[in-house]
Amino acid sequence: MDKQARLLLCSRLTLENRVCDVSLSSAGLSWRDVATKKRTASVYGSLKPGRRCVPLCEIIAVQETEEDGPSADVWEWQKVPQSPAEFTQHAFTVSYVERGRKHRWRCSEVTLHCIDRRLCLQWVLAIREQLALLGARPKRLLVYINPYGGQQRGKRIYEQKVAPIFSRAAISTDVIVTERANHARDHLKTEAELHKYDGVVCVGGDGMFSEVMHGLISRTQRDAGVDQNCSDETLVPCSLRVGIIPAGSTDCICYATVGSNDPVTSALHIVVGDCQPMDVCSVHANDTFIRYSVSLLGYGFYGDMLTDSERKRWMGPARYDISGAKTFLSHRYYEGTVSFLPADNGGTPRDKTLCRSGCNICQQPSVDKRLCGNEDDVSDAGEQPWPAETRSASAEEPKGAWQVIRGKFLAINAACMSCACPRSPKGLSPSAHLADGSVDLILVRKCSRLDFFRHLLRHLNKDDQFDHPFVEVYRVRRFHFTPRYQETDSELDVTEGAAGGRGRFFSQICREHPACGCVPAHSNWNCDGEILPHAAIQVRAHCQLIKLFARGIEEQTVFEDPYTLCAI
Repeated sequence: MDKQARLLLCSRLTLENRVCDVSLSSAGLSWRDVATKKRTASVYGSLKPGRRCVPLCEIIAVQETEEDGPSADVWEWQKVPQSPAEFTQHAFTVSYVERGRKHRWRCSEVTLHCIDRRLCLQWVLAIREQLALLGARPKRLLVYINPYGGQQRGKRIYEQKVAPIFSRAAISTDVIVTERANHARDHLKTEAELHKYDGVVCVGGDGMFSEVMHGLISRTQRDAGVDQNCSDETLVPCSLRVGIIPAGSTDCICYATVGSNDPVTSALHIVVGDCQPMDVCSVHANDTFIRYSVSLLGYGFYGDMLTDSERKRWMGPARYDISGAKTFLSHRYYEGTVSFLPADNGGTPRDKTLCRSGCNICQQPSVDKRLCGNEDDVSDAGEQPWPAETRSASAEEPKGAWQVIRGKFLAINAACMSCACPRSPKGLSPSAHLADGSVDLILVRKCSRLDFFRHLLRHLNKDDQFDHPFVEVYRVRRFHFTPRYQETDSELDVTEGAAGGRGRFFSQICREHPACGCVPAHSNWNCDGEILPHAAIQVRAHCQLIKLFARGIEEQTVFEDPYTLCAI
């Protein structure tokens, strides 16, 4: 136990007919068999037999358990108890978090028996008093349930697995079962009395979370008088935390922030009051706000795959495999211009630094927070026309200058997080961070089908998926994309001047008549599983705009010293 922890209560109690020394401190609850008291013991990973320790921050609840003693006529035939282990009528039960494999949590219980009810109540009140000091725990939640998402099991998951945990932790809930698309978003934007709640919980997949996120951010900006249509506005962070109970097809966000898509694990993170800030990207087109993104913005391969899968929704989750194979075989590429403002937080997408619970990079002050002026003023140097098929990232370029890349791309992806999921355990960008104010921009240039297949295959193994000559990855704060058919004549002159008038003539025909059949004029953007109506977009990362009931993916070391969890 931590030497700095203050001892609050210590008694000799009974657990499963074994006499134990039980102690409560400001750090947690521990118990040890008297028979093994002389053995040296530590916690969790190096536990000796008979010793257990539970951090105070992971105790869910405590309640008195009245156990019926023997009746009077039975006592006439029984021996008078000689020790505490022989007669224990009064007891209290402590519910706490127990870790399992693959970042899963479970709710475990320990029942401790006392011969004196006054002592039993003393323990119950002492533990409850310590739990009341944990101010981050929610007391009232607004819950939205999507009954149609995934395999239509959201309502059943909540009623059977989540609601009992909330009830045990004395959390009151107001539950709304959504009846249509964007029901949760519209309710949060206009009707919800948010001041009554300590958090918002969504039961569903990534689409349900997106609804709640859009409603909560829009409501916060409206109340603060912020114009979301202005891409240069500094958005106000949301004060309420969002909890995700996974019940969808992929549950990418839950997987990347908790490490598991298990409903019980997510419910326990909500109960203990965890808090994980998360970046959000705003997407604008033609000076108009379009949508927010927290996981993937994909153009080309992922955009075409989503567009095709939307026509096959009747197939269920299998549509993603079929549409993915079809899109891969079509092997379409798209021409356009990507300009971006590099992030200067010191990290790179290839530095192998994973975002984990208590991440130092995410705790550093973000440049985005210190900006008070308009950072979208693109200098002449940043807007200079770069030759096609060349990269403009130069080491001599001044820090903070916009960089421009033109070429033919099979895929343009922007990841605010690793985008890990059961299908891709590493995700699109394994070293992406949740709350550092940046987004990882991945450019996959035109290549052969075999090379592209090798790139996709590396998302499933331990090899570096960026280690290809046709793949470029940058950590950026902003980026713009313009498809080639929307570029101005002056921009087209740079790449087509060498082709002569004949090349320029046919290019103009394809630009004005995209249906000519040579190559599709443009793809669609896949924004967190939704198709955007615009191809030319402007994207900006907003640092720590929302907060989740999560703590990030934990390292194995937390099992060795659970008391450190209270400081995370």
